[in-house]
Amino acid sequence: MMAGHGTEISEEFTVRNVSAPGPHGSIPLRLYTPKTLANVNIGLVWAHGGSFTGGDLDMPEAHWVASQLAGRGITVFSVAYRLAKEETRYPIPSDDVLAGWDWALTVSGELGIDPSHVSIGGASAGANLACGVVIRLRDAAQITPRSVILAYPVVHAHLPPYSQDLVAKTESLAKEIRFLPNEVRAMSMNYVGNEALFSHPHAFPGNANLQGLPPFLIINSEMDDLRSSGEALAAGLALAGNDVSLVCEKGTYHGHLNRPEFAEASRSLNRMAKWLQSKDSLPA
Repeated sequence: MMAGHGTEISEEFTVRNVSAPGPHGSIPLRLYTPKTLANVNIGLVWAHGGSFTGGDLDMPEAHWVASQLAGRGITVFSVAYRLAKEETRYPIPSDDVLAGWDWALTVSGELGIDPSHVSIGGASAGANLACGVVIRLRDAAQITPRSVILAYPVVHAHLPPYSQDLVAKTESLAKEIRFLPNEVRAMSMNYVGNEALFSHPHAFPGNANLQGLPPFLIINSEMDDLRSSGEALAAGLALAGNDVSLVCEKGTYHGHLNRPEFAEASRSLNRMAKWLQSKDSLPA
């Protein structure tokens, strides 16, 4: 059963702070329940980004994204996974997102959602966690999501080689908005705490066997070093025989869903909603 507090009500949806049980203790979630459901009752488990060390349920990448989707009739389970700080390392954040997924499936019937219509997704580090959970579910022969949405994901411990276009788009960027190789390595090390885990398929799912997975929508930021990770993942998914839709959102930098005041963020949000509401999860 759901236990919630701090209910917020808008004209289009209700927001409740709830909690889910997990192997490392209770996990806070924010549940966005639309008052008018979409043409089919759709759910999305969503994980914000923040380099594994930051971010929360109030940041636009979490709250704005979830609110916009809920306003279109999509139920969103936004997960506040434990951040990689102090003694918290992999697999704890991954376990939290997996537990959030399990809880969403458990309560989906109460919310009028068919479990087969629940997708999972995330942004940046949250995209890593969401993708890793999908691999874990497949490897454990458990129910996998209807589809997967990843926004500017980082799914490799070391970034794959850049395309010529990406080199041209990033070489003149200010250092403070780039993800240079030494910074990506440091972020990866902080997340897992042991370089031996850099090749682990659940920690960095770009390394995984990618066969037998649900349809993927990957939205990269155009001027973003991490775009090479999303592009490599998309190529690997396609080569493994999966359905994948890859978008390079023009005119954007990493984390563009955190900038809802710009049209590019709304454009990506529209892509996500259209994807989720499509009957086959692969809109044109």
